[in-house]
Amino acid sequence: MLRLHDITLALDHDAAALPAAIAARLGAVPRHWQIVRRGVDARKRSEIKLVYSIDVTPAEDPPGHPKTVSAPEMRYRFVADAPEHLAERPVVVGTGPCGIFAALLLAQMGFRPIILERGQKVRQRTKDTWALWRRNILNPESNVQYGEGGAGTFSDGKLYSQIRDPLLHGRKVLTEFVKAGAPEEILWVAKPHIGTFRLVSMVERMRAEIEALGGEYRFGTKMEEVLLGVDRQVLGLRLSDGTTLPTRHVVLALGHSARDSFAMLHAAGVAMEAKPLSIGVRIEHPQAIIDAARYGHAAGNPILGAADYKLVHHAANGRSVYSFCMCPGGRVVAAASEPGRLVTNGMSQYSRAEFNANAGIVVGISPADFPQAGPLGGIAFQRHWEEQAFIAGGGNYAAPAQRVEDFLAARASVSLGAVVPSYKPGVTPTDLARCLPDFAVAAIREALPAFGRQIRGFAMGDAVMTGVETRTSSPLRIGRSDGCESPNTPGLYPAGEGAGYAGGILSAGVDGIRVAEAVACAMLGTSLPVERRRAAPMSDGWG
Repeated sequence: MLRLHDITLALDHDAAALPAAIAARLGAVPRHWQIVRRGVDARKRSEIKLVYSIDVTPAEDPPGHPKTVSAPEMRYRFVADAPEHLAERPVVVGTGPCGIFAALLLAQMGFRPIILERGQKVRQRTKDTWALWRRNILNPESNVQYGEGGAGTFSDGKLYSQIRDPLLHGRKVLTEFVKAGAPEEILWVAKPHIGTFRLVSMVERMRAEIEALGGEYRFGTKMEEVLLGVDRQVLGLRLSDGTTLPTRHVVLALGHSARDSFAMLHAAGVAMEAKPLSIGVRIEHPQAIIDAARYGHAAGNPILGAADYKLVHHAANGRSVYSFCMCPGGRVVAAASEPGRLVTNGMSQYSRAEFNANAGIVVGISPADFPQAGPLGGIAFQRHWEEQAFIAGGGNYAAPAQRVEDFLAARASVSLGAVVPSYKPGVTPTDLARCLPDFAVAAIREALPAFGRQIRGFAMGDAVMTGVETRTSSPLRIGRSDGCESPNTPGLYPAGEGAGYAGGILSAGVDGIRVAEAVACAMLGTSLPVERRRAAPMSDGWG
Protein backbone atom coordinates (compact mmCIF):
# COMPACT_ATOMS: atom_id res chain seq x y z
CA MET A 1 0.00 0.00 0.00
CA LEU A 2 1.19 3.52 -0.79
CA ARG A 3 0.23 6.93 0.53
CA LEU A 4 -0.25 9.85 -1.82
CA HIS A 5 0.09 13.34 -0.36
CA ASP A 6 -0.96 16.79 -1.55
CA ILE A 7 -3.66 15.87 -4.05
CA THR A 8 -5.25 19.28 -4.46
CA LEU A 9 -8.67 19.84 -6.01
CA ALA A 10 -11.18 22.66 -6.28
CA LEU A 11 -13.63 23.07 -3.40
CA ASP A 12 -16.61 22.08 -5.54
CA HIS A 13 -14.96 19.25 -7.48
CA ASP A 14 -17.24 16.50 -8.77
CA ALA A 15 -17.17 12.87 -7.65
CA ALA A 16 -14.99 11.76 -10.56
CA ALA A 17 -12.23 14.29 -9.94
CA LEU A 18 -10.58 12.55 -6.98
CA PRO A 19 -10.21 9.06 -8.53
CA ALA A 20 -8.99 10.73 -11.73
CA ALA A 21 -6.35 12.67 -9.78
CA ILE A 22 -5.26 9.48 -7.98
CA ALA A 23 -4.89 7.62 -11.29
CA ALA A 24 -2.96 10.54 -12.77
CA ARG A 25 -0.56 10.58 -9.80
CA LEU A 26 0.00 6.80 -9.98
CA GLY A 27 0.04 6.58 -13.74
CA ALA A 28 -2.57 3.83 -13.51
CA VAL A 29 -5.97 3.05 -12.01
CA PRO A 30 -5.47 1.57 -8.49
CA ARG A 31 -7.16 -1.60 -7.23
CA HIS A 32 -8.32 0.24 -4.10
CA TRP A 33 -8.05 3.69 -2.53
CA GLN A 34 -9.11 5.32 0.75
CA ILE A 35 -9.06 8.88 2.08
CA VAL A 36 -6.81 9.25 5.16
CA ARG A 37 -6.94 13.03 5.40
CA ARG A 38 -8.84 15.92 3.86
CA GLY A 39 -7.78 19.44 4.67
CA VAL A 40 -8.83 22.89 3.52
CA ASP A 41 -6.43 25.39 1.94
CA ALA A 42 -8.12 28.76 2.49
CA ARG A 43 -5.07 30.97 2.11
CA LYS A 44 -6.72 32.54 -0.94
CA ARG A 45 -10.39 33.23 -0.21
CA SER A 46 -11.06 33.55 -3.93
CA GLU A 47 -9.65 30.08 -4.60
CA ILE A 48 -10.32 27.74 -1.69
CA LYS A 49 -9.10 24.19 -2.30
CA LEU A 50 -9.33 20.76 -0.72
CA VAL A 51 -6.09 18.89 -0.07
CA TYR A 52 -6.16 15.09 0.22
CA SER A 53 -3.87 12.33 1.45
CA ILE A 54 -4.89 8.94 0.03
CA ASP A 55 -3.87 5.35 0.76
CA VAL A 56 -3.89 3.29 -2.43
CA THR A 57 -3.33 -0.31 -3.45
CA PRO A 58 -1.89 0.01 -6.96
CA ALA A 59 -2.59 -2.48 -9.72
CA GLU A 60 1.18 -2.61 -10.25
CA ASP A 61 4.23 -0.79 -8.93
CA PRO A 62 3.87 2.88 -9.92
CA PRO A 63 6.74 4.99 -11.20
CA GLY A 64 8.62 6.80 -8.44
CA HIS A 65 7.24 10.12 -7.24
CA PRO A 66 8.53 12.36 -4.45
CA LYS A 67 5.02 12.70 -2.96
CA THR A 68 4.30 8.97 -2.92
CA VAL A 69 5.46 7.10 0.20
CA SER A 70 4.84 3.73 1.81
CA ALA A 71 1.68 3.87 3.94
CA PRO A 72 2.33 3.30 7.66
CA GLU A 73 0.63 0.54 9.59
CA MET A 74 -2.67 1.81 11.00
CA ARG A 75 -3.30 -0.70 13.80
CA TYR A 76 -2.52 -0.02 17.46
CA ARG A 77 -0.65 -2.81 19.26
CA PHE A 78 -1.17 -3.64 22.96
CA VAL A 79 1.91 -3.88 25.20
CA ALA A 80 0.61 -6.44 27.71
CA ASP A 81 -1.94 -9.14 28.41
CA ALA A 82 -3.05 -9.76 32.00
CA PRO A 83 -2.91 -13.33 33.31
CA GLU A 84 -6.34 -14.85 33.80
CA HIS A 85 -6.36 -14.88 37.61
CA LEU A 86 -4.48 -11.65 38.42
CA ALA A 87 -5.67 -10.74 41.92
CA GLU A 88 -4.70 -7.05 42.07
CA ARG A 89 -6.82 -4.47 40.27
CA PRO A 90 -5.65 -1.01 39.20
CA VAL A 91 -7.73 2.05 40.10
CA VAL A 92 -8.47 4.93 37.74
CA VAL A 93 -9.58 8.18 39.41
CA GLY A 94 -11.65 10.32 37.04
CA THR A 95 -13.73 9.64 33.94
CA GLY A 96 -12.74 12.42 31.58
CA PRO A 97 -11.15 11.47 28.25
CA CYS A 98 -7.89 10.49 29.96
CA GLY A 99 -9.57 8.33 32.61
CA ILE A 100 -11.90 6.70 30.09
CA PHE A 101 -9.06 5.65 27.81
CA ALA A 102 -6.84 4.53 30.67
CA ALA A 103 -9.72 2.37 31.94
CA LEU A 104 -10.61 1.13 28.45
CA LEU A 105 -7.04 0.05 27.66
CA LEU A 106 -6.61 -1.64 31.02
CA ALA A 107 -9.91 -3.45 30.52
CA GLN A 108 -9.01 -4.50 26.97
CA MET A 109 -5.72 -5.90 28.28
CA GLY A 110 -7.59 -7.88 30.96
CA PHE A 111 -6.75 -5.90 34.11
CA ARG A 112 -10.38 -5.25 35.25
CA PRO A 113 -9.89 -1.67 36.53
CA ILE A 114 -11.95 -0.01 39.24
CA ILE A 115 -13.00 3.48 38.13
CA LEU A 116 -13.83 6.20 40.67
CA GLU A 117 -15.85 9.28 39.70
CA ARG A 118 -16.83 11.95 42.23
CA GLY A 119 -19.60 13.16 39.92
CA GLN A 120 -22.54 11.37 38.35
CA LYS A 121 -23.22 9.32 35.23
CA VAL A 122 -23.30 11.44 32.12
CA ARG A 123 -27.12 11.60 31.79
CA GLN A 124 -27.67 12.68 35.40
CA ARG A 125 -24.72 15.02 35.15
CA THR A 126 -26.33 16.66 32.11
CA LYS A 127 -29.48 17.31 34.16
CA ASP A 128 -27.41 18.78 37.00
CA THR A 129 -25.59 21.04 34.54
CA TRP A 130 -28.86 22.26 33.06
CA ALA A 131 -29.98 23.19 36.59
CA LEU A 132 -27.21 25.80 36.63
CA TRP A 133 -27.86 26.98 33.09
CA ARG A 134 -31.65 27.21 33.50
CA ARG A 135 -32.27 27.79 37.22
CA ASN A 136 -29.01 29.23 38.62
CA ILE A 137 -28.52 26.13 40.81
CA LEU A 138 -24.96 24.80 41.09
CA ASN A 139 -24.23 21.22 42.18
CA PRO A 140 -20.56 21.37 43.31
CA GLU A 141 -20.07 17.64 42.65
CA SER A 142 -21.90 17.32 39.31
CA ASN A 143 -21.42 20.06 36.75
CA VAL A 144 -19.44 21.02 33.63
CA GLN A 145 -16.17 20.11 35.38
CA TYR A 146 -17.13 17.02 37.42
CA GLY A 147 -18.85 13.88 36.21
CA GLU A 148 -18.63 11.16 33.60
CA GLY A 149 -17.04 12.40 30.38
CA GLY A 150 -15.08 15.24 31.99
CA ALA A 151 -15.06 18.89 30.97
CA GLY A 152 -14.71 17.92 27.30
CA THR A 153 -18.26 16.56 27.25
CA PHE A 154 -19.61 20.11 27.26
CA SER A 155 -17.38 21.46 24.52
CA ASP A 156 -17.03 21.54 20.76
CA GLY A 157 -15.62 18.01 20.91
CA LYS A 158 -12.55 19.02 18.90
CA LEU A 159 -10.24 16.09 18.14
CA TYR A 160 -7.45 17.68 16.15
CA SER A 161 -4.02 17.84 17.67
CA GLN A 162 -0.43 18.95 17.19
CA ILE A 163 1.03 15.84 18.84
CA ARG A 164 3.01 13.29 16.81
CA ASP A 165 1.55 9.80 16.74
CA PRO A 166 4.12 7.22 15.59
CA LEU A 167 2.72 4.54 17.92
CA LEU A 168 -0.89 5.15 16.79
CA HIS A 169 -2.19 6.13 20.22
CA GLY A 170 -4.15 8.96 18.61
CA ARG A 171 -5.44 6.63 15.94
CA LYS A 172 -6.57 4.27 18.69
CA VAL A 173 -8.51 7.12 20.35
CA LEU A 174 -10.27 8.06 17.11
CA THR A 175 -11.01 4.43 16.21
CA GLU A 176 -12.58 3.77 19.62
CA PHE A 177 -14.66 6.94 19.27
CA VAL A 178 -15.97 5.75 15.91
CA LYS A 179 -16.80 2.36 17.42
CA ALA A 180 -18.72 4.22 20.16
CA GLY A 181 -20.79 6.19 17.64
CA ALA A 182 -18.71 9.11 16.37
CA PRO A 183 -18.97 9.88 12.64
CA GLU A 184 -16.38 7.95 10.64
CA GLU A 185 -15.14 11.17 9.07
CA ILE A 186 -13.17 11.95 12.25
CA LEU A 187 -10.63 9.42 10.96
CA TRP A 188 -9.74 11.54 7.95
CA VAL A 189 -10.95 15.17 8.08
CA ALA A 190 -8.21 17.62 9.05
CA LYS A 191 -10.14 19.18 11.95
CA PRO A 192 -12.51 16.52 13.33
CA HIS A 193 -15.08 17.32 15.98
CA ILE A 194 -18.03 15.52 17.57
CA GLY A 195 -20.19 17.91 19.59
CA THR A 196 -21.81 17.55 22.99
CA PHE A 197 -24.92 15.50 22.20
CA ARG A 198 -22.96 12.75 20.44
CA LEU A 199 -20.33 12.70 23.16
CA VAL A 200 -22.95 11.85 25.78
CA SER A 201 -24.06 8.62 24.09
CA MET A 202 -20.48 7.72 23.15
CA VAL A 203 -19.36 7.96 26.78
CA GLU A 204 -22.17 5.59 27.77
CA ARG A 205 -21.18 3.02 25.13
CA MET A 206 -17.55 3.12 26.22
CA ARG A 207 -18.59 2.59 29.83
CA ALA A 208 -20.62 -0.44 28.75
CA GLU A 209 -17.59 -1.96 27.02
CA ILE A 210 -15.35 -1.37 30.04
CA GLU A 211 -17.91 -3.02 32.32
CA ALA A 212 -18.36 -5.94 29.91
CA LEU A 213 -14.60 -6.52 30.11
CA GLY A 214 -14.63 -6.65 33.91
CA GLY A 215 -14.22 -2.99 34.82
CA GLU A 216 -16.19 -1.57 37.76
CA TYR A 217 -17.49 2.00 38.02
CA ARG A 218 -18.22 3.76 41.30
CA PHE A 219 -20.02 7.06 40.77
CA GLY A 220 -20.51 9.67 43.47
CA THR A 221 -17.30 8.38 45.05
CA LYS A 222 -14.43 10.74 45.78
CA MET A 223 -10.81 9.92 46.58
CA GLU A 224 -10.28 11.52 50.02
CA GLU A 225 -6.77 10.26 50.84
CA VAL A 226 -3.93 8.28 49.29
CA LEU A 227 -2.72 5.64 51.77
CA LEU A 228 1.06 5.26 51.75
CA GLY A 229 3.54 2.81 53.22
CA VAL A 230 6.75 3.75 55.02
CA ASP A 231 8.53 3.87 51.65
CA ARG A 232 5.72 6.07 50.24
CA GLN A 233 4.49 3.15 48.12
CA VAL A 234 0.77 3.51 47.39
CA LEU A 235 -1.18 0.92 49.38
CA GLY A 236 -4.73 2.10 48.73
CA LEU A 237 -7.25 4.91 48.81
CA ARG A 238 -9.64 6.19 51.46
CA LEU A 239 -12.94 7.04 49.82
CA SER A 240 -15.72 9.52 50.55
CA ASP A 241 -18.09 6.71 51.58
CA GLY A 242 -15.76 5.83 54.47
CA THR A 243 -14.36 2.67 52.90
CA THR A 244 -10.78 1.82 52.01
CA LEU A 245 -9.86 0.50 48.58
CA PRO A 246 -6.60 -1.52 48.54
CA THR A 247 -4.44 -1.06 45.43
CA ARG A 248 -0.81 -0.46 44.53
CA HIS A 249 -1.48 1.20 41.17
CA VAL A 250 -3.55 4.40 40.88
CA VAL A 251 -4.06 6.43 37.70
CA LEU A 252 -4.72 10.08 38.62
CA ALA A 253 -6.91 11.39 35.80
CA LEU A 254 -8.37 14.20 37.91
CA GLY A 255 -9.05 16.92 35.34
CA HIS A 256 -7.88 20.52 35.61
CA SER A 257 -10.44 21.64 38.21
CA ALA A 258 -9.98 19.07 41.02
CA ARG A 259 -8.69 21.73 43.37
CA ASP A 260 -9.47 19.94 46.64
CA SER A 261 -7.76 16.78 45.36
CA PHE A 262 -4.70 18.80 44.35
CA ALA A 263 -4.56 20.25 47.87
CA MET A 264 -4.85 16.79 49.42
CA LEU A 265 -2.03 15.41 47.25
CA HIS A 266 0.15 18.43 48.04
CA ALA A 267 -0.41 17.93 51.77
CA ALA A 268 0.59 14.27 51.31
CA GLY A 269 3.92 15.36 49.82
CA VAL A 270 3.28 14.26 46.23
CA ALA A 271 5.76 16.02 43.93
CA MET A 272 4.13 18.89 42.02
CA GLU A 273 4.84 22.40 40.83
CA ALA A 274 2.93 25.46 39.68
CA LYS A 275 2.76 25.95 35.91
CA PRO A 276 1.75 28.74 33.54
CA LEU A 277 -1.89 29.19 32.58
CA SER A 278 -4.10 31.85 30.98
CA ILE A 279 -6.96 34.16 31.88
CA GLY A 280 -9.39 36.13 29.74
CA VAL A 281 -12.93 36.27 28.41
CA ARG A 282 -15.23 34.66 25.86
CA ILE A 283 -15.97 36.76 22.77
CA GLU A 284 -19.03 36.27 20.53
CA HIS A 285 -19.68 37.37 16.94
CA PRO A 286 -22.37 36.41 14.46
CA GLN A 287 -21.05 33.27 12.78
CA ALA A 288 -21.86 34.77 9.38
CA ILE A 289 -19.25 37.48 9.93
CA ILE A 290 -16.54 34.93 10.66
CA ASP A 291 -17.62 32.80 7.68
CA ALA A 292 -17.44 35.75 5.30
CA ALA A 293 -14.08 36.90 6.64
CA ARG A 294 -12.54 33.45 6.36
CA TYR A 295 -14.16 32.01 3.23
CA GLY A 296 -15.38 34.98 1.17
CA HIS A 297 -17.83 33.96 -1.58
CA ALA A 298 -17.52 30.30 -0.49
CA ALA A 299 -19.06 31.03 2.93
CA GLY A 300 -21.90 28.65 3.61
CA ASN A 301 -20.48 25.80 1.53
CA PRO A 302 -21.52 22.61 3.36
CA ILE A 303 -18.08 21.06 2.93
CA LEU A 304 -16.48 23.99 4.72
CA GLY A 305 -19.14 24.28 7.41
CA ALA A 306 -18.91 27.02 10.02
CA ALA A 307 -15.54 28.79 9.89
CA ASP A 308 -13.10 28.79 12.78
CA TYR A 309 -10.02 30.87 13.52
CA LYS A 310 -6.78 30.86 15.52
CA LEU A 311 -5.28 34.18 16.53
CA VAL A 312 -2.28 35.36 18.52
CA HIS A 313 -0.90 38.79 19.39
CA HIS A 314 2.25 39.69 21.31
CA ALA A 315 1.37 42.81 23.30
CA ALA A 316 3.68 45.68 24.15
CA ASN A 317 3.58 44.76 27.85
CA GLY A 318 5.20 41.42 27.06
CA ARG A 319 2.04 39.33 27.30
CA SER A 320 0.76 36.96 24.64
CA VAL A 321 -2.94 37.15 23.79
CA TYR A 322 -4.46 34.26 21.86
CA SER A 323 -7.73 32.62 20.92
CA PHE A 324 -8.57 29.47 22.85
CA CYS A 325 -11.14 26.71 22.29
CA MET A 326 -12.84 28.42 19.37
CA CYS A 327 -16.41 27.11 18.98
CA PRO A 328 -18.00 27.79 15.57
CA GLY A 329 -21.78 27.99 15.62
CA GLY A 330 -21.85 27.38 19.36
CA ARG A 331 -22.61 29.01 22.67
CA VAL A 332 -20.93 30.29 25.81
CA VAL A 333 -21.76 28.19 28.87
CA ALA A 334 -21.57 28.47 32.64
CA ALA A 335 -18.73 26.22 33.82
CA ALA A 336 -18.48 26.97 37.54
CA SER A 337 -17.62 24.15 39.94
CA GLU A 338 -17.42 26.06 43.24
CA PRO A 339 -20.10 28.17 44.95
CA GLY A 340 -19.57 31.91 44.73
CA ARG A 341 -17.26 31.69 41.73
CA LEU A 342 -18.05 32.17 38.04
CA VAL A 343 -16.35 30.52 35.05
CA THR A 344 -17.17 30.52 31.33
CA ASN A 345 -16.46 27.97 28.62
CA GLY A 346 -17.58 27.35 25.04
CA MET A 347 -19.39 24.45 23.39
CA SER A 348 -20.93 23.44 20.05
CA GLN A 349 -23.08 20.65 18.75
CA TYR A 350 -21.91 18.52 15.83
CA SER A 351 -23.93 20.66 13.40
CA ARG A 352 -22.31 23.90 14.59
CA ALA A 353 -25.53 25.53 13.48
CA GLU A 354 -26.19 28.13 16.20
CA PHE A 355 -26.10 31.81 15.36
CA ASN A 356 -22.92 32.94 17.16
CA ALA A 357 -19.27 32.01 17.01
CA ASN A 358 -17.36 32.18 20.28
CA ALA A 359 -13.82 31.76 21.52
CA GLY A 360 -11.74 32.45 24.56
CA ILE A 361 -9.49 35.49 24.19
CA VAL A 362 -6.93 34.81 26.87
CA VAL A 363 -3.64 36.17 28.16
CA GLY A 364 -0.73 33.98 29.19
CA ILE A 365 0.47 34.25 32.79
CA SER A 366 3.26 32.62 34.76
CA PRO A 367 3.64 31.50 38.38
CA ALA A 368 5.35 34.84 39.06
CA ASP A 369 1.88 36.43 38.69
CA PHE A 370 0.27 34.24 41.35
CA PRO A 371 -0.63 35.82 44.70
CA GLN A 372 1.12 33.07 46.64
CA ALA A 373 4.15 30.89 46.08
CA GLY A 374 4.09 27.13 45.79
CA PRO A 375 2.22 24.56 43.70
CA LEU A 376 -1.24 25.83 44.70
CA GLY A 377 -0.60 29.46 43.78
CA GLY A 378 -2.39 29.17 40.43
CA ILE A 379 -5.53 27.92 42.17
CA ALA A 380 -5.53 30.98 44.44
CA PHE A 381 -5.15 33.19 41.35
CA GLN A 382 -8.05 31.51 39.54
CA ARG A 383 -10.33 31.66 42.55
CA HIS A 384 -9.74 35.38 43.12
CA TRP A 385 -10.79 36.37 39.60
CA GLU A 386 -13.69 33.90 39.51
CA GLU A 387 -14.99 35.52 42.70
CA GLN A 388 -14.69 38.98 41.14
CA ALA A 389 -16.64 37.79 38.09
CA PHE A 390 -19.35 36.29 40.30
CA ILE A 391 -19.75 39.63 42.11
CA ALA A 392 -19.69 41.68 38.90
CA GLY A 393 -22.39 39.46 37.39
CA GLY A 394 -24.73 40.06 40.31
CA GLY A 395 -23.97 37.14 42.60
CA ASN A 396 -26.40 34.66 41.02
CA TYR A 397 -24.23 33.00 38.31
CA ALA A 398 -25.22 35.56 35.69
CA ALA A 399 -22.00 36.49 33.89
CA PRO A 400 -20.47 39.95 33.54
CA ALA A 401 -20.54 41.07 29.89
CA GLN A 402 -19.39 44.06 27.87
CA ARG A 403 -19.56 45.32 24.29
CA VAL A 404 -16.18 45.43 22.57
CA GLU A 405 -16.62 49.13 21.79
CA ASP A 406 -17.14 49.92 25.47
CA PHE A 407 -14.26 47.68 26.56
CA LEU A 408 -11.88 49.44 24.17
CA ALA A 409 -13.12 52.83 25.39
CA ALA A 410 -12.64 51.80 29.04
CA ARG A 411 -16.27 52.45 29.96
CA ALA A 412 -18.82 50.11 31.46
CA SER A 413 -21.58 48.75 29.26
CA VAL A 414 -25.11 49.61 30.38
CA SER A 415 -26.78 47.62 27.61
CA LEU A 416 -25.84 45.28 24.78
CA GLY A 417 -26.32 45.71 21.05
CA ALA A 418 -26.96 43.63 17.96
CA VAL A 419 -25.03 40.55 19.13
CA VAL A 420 -27.20 38.58 21.54
CA PRO A 421 -25.10 36.75 24.14
CA SER A 422 -25.71 33.01 24.34
CA TYR A 423 -24.59 32.50 27.95
CA LYS A 424 -27.17 31.00 30.26
CA PRO A 425 -28.47 31.76 32.89
CA GLY A 426 -27.94 35.30 31.57
CA VAL A 427 -25.52 38.23 31.57
CA THR A 428 -25.11 41.54 33.37
CA PRO A 429 -23.69 44.49 31.35
CA THR A 430 -20.76 45.92 33.30
CA ASP A 431 -17.04 46.69 33.09
CA LEU A 432 -14.94 43.54 32.58
CA ALA A 433 -11.86 45.36 33.84
CA ARG A 434 -13.25 44.56 37.31
CA CYS A 435 -12.76 40.85 36.60
CA LEU A 436 -9.26 40.74 35.10
CA PRO A 437 -5.73 41.75 36.10
CA ASP A 438 -4.68 45.14 34.75
CA PHE A 439 -2.00 43.59 32.53
CA ALA A 440 -4.61 41.30 30.93
CA VAL A 441 -6.98 44.22 30.30
CA ALA A 442 -4.22 46.24 28.63
CA ALA A 443 -3.07 43.30 26.50
CA ILE A 444 -6.58 42.41 25.29
CA ARG A 445 -7.35 46.06 24.48
CA GLU A 446 -4.26 46.10 22.28
CA ALA A 447 -4.99 42.70 20.72
CA LEU A 448 -8.61 43.22 19.63
CA PRO A 449 -7.88 45.86 16.94
CA ALA A 450 -4.96 43.73 15.73
CA PHE A 451 -7.29 40.73 15.44
CA GLY A 452 -9.73 42.97 13.57
CA ARG A 453 -7.06 43.59 10.95
CA GLN A 454 -6.72 39.82 10.46
CA ILE A 455 -10.45 39.00 10.50
CA ARG A 456 -12.72 41.73 9.20
CA GLY A 457 -15.42 42.49 11.76
CA PHE A 458 -13.64 40.90 14.71
CA ALA A 459 -13.37 44.22 16.57
CA MET A 460 -16.98 45.22 15.76
CA GLY A 461 -18.44 47.42 18.47
CA ASP A 462 -21.39 45.15 19.30
CA ALA A 463 -19.37 41.94 19.68
CA VAL A 464 -19.96 40.67 23.21
CA MET A 465 -17.28 39.74 25.72
CA THR A 466 -18.29 37.56 28.66
CA GLY A 467 -16.13 36.86 31.70
CA VAL A 468 -14.28 35.15 33.01
CA GLU A 469 -12.28 32.34 31.31
CA THR A 470 -9.84 30.79 33.82
CA ARG A 471 -9.85 27.02 33.18
CA THR A 472 -7.75 26.95 30.02
CA SER A 473 -5.43 24.35 31.57
CA SER A 474 -4.36 22.90 34.88
CA PRO A 475 -2.76 25.41 37.26
CA LEU A 476 -0.10 22.86 38.26
CA ARG A 477 1.87 19.86 37.05
CA ILE A 478 2.17 16.67 39.11
CA GLY A 479 5.63 15.21 38.62
CA ARG A 480 6.19 11.92 36.83
CA SER A 481 9.06 9.91 35.37
CA ASP A 482 9.56 8.64 31.84
CA GLY A 483 7.65 5.57 33.04
CA CYS A 484 4.65 7.82 33.92
CA GLU A 485 5.04 7.21 37.69
CA SER A 486 5.32 9.84 40.42
CA PRO A 487 9.03 10.36 41.24
CA ASN A 488 8.43 10.27 44.99
CA THR A 489 5.23 8.25 45.38
CA PRO A 490 5.56 4.82 43.73
CA GLY A 491 2.29 3.44 42.41
CA LEU A 492 0.83 6.88 41.64
CA TYR A 493 0.47 7.63 37.92
CA PRO A 494 -0.40 11.29 37.19
CA ALA A 495 -2.18 11.55 33.86
CA GLY A 496 -3.99 13.84 31.47
CA GLU A 497 -4.83 17.51 31.56
CA GLY A 498 -5.24 17.83 35.32
CA ALA A 499 -1.73 16.51 35.93
CA GLY A 500 -0.30 18.83 33.28
CA TYR A 501 0.37 16.28 30.51
CA ALA A 502 -2.37 17.03 27.96
CA GLY A 503 -4.40 19.90 26.58
CA GLY A 504 -7.65 18.71 25.05
CA ILE A 505 -9.75 15.63 24.35
CA LEU A 506 -7.40 13.87 21.93
CA SER A 507 -4.14 14.41 23.79
CA ALA A 508 -5.85 13.52 27.08
CA GLY A 509 -7.05 10.24 25.58
CA VAL A 510 -3.58 9.56 24.21
CA ASP A 511 -2.03 10.20 27.62
CA GLY A 512 -4.55 7.86 29.22
CA ILE A 513 -3.39 5.13 26.85
CA ARG A 514 0.27 5.82 27.60
CA VAL A 515 -0.28 5.67 31.35
CA ALA A 516 -2.39 2.50 31.05
CA GLU A 517 0.52 0.89 29.21
CA ALA A 518 2.89 1.89 32.02
CA VAL A 519 0.54 0.54 34.70
CA ALA A 520 0.05 -2.76 32.85
CA CYS A 521 3.81 -3.30 32.54
CA ALA A 522 4.39 -2.38 36.19
CA MET A 523 1.72 -4.82 37.35
CA LEU A 524 3.37 -7.61 35.36
CA GLY A 525 6.86 -6.68 36.55
CA THR A 526 8.09 -5.81 33.07
CA SER A 527 9.57 -2.59 31.70
CA LEU A 528 7.62 -0.16 29.57
CA PRO A 529 9.21 -0.28 26.09
CA VAL A 530 11.58 2.64 25.60
CA GLU A 531 9.73 3.95 22.55
CA ARG A 532 6.54 4.25 24.61
CA ARG A 533 8.02 6.30 27.45
CA ARG A 534 7.19 9.97 27.70
CA ALA A 535 7.34 12.37 30.64
CA ALA A 536 7.05 15.67 28.77
CA PRO A 537 3.61 17.33 28.61
CA MET A 538 1.58 17.18 25.42
CA SER A 539 -0.92 19.65 24.05
CA ASP A 540 -3.61 19.86 21.41
CA GLY A 541 -2.52 23.46 20.87
CA TRP A 542 -4.89 26.42 20.89
CA GLY A 543 -8.51 25.25 20.96
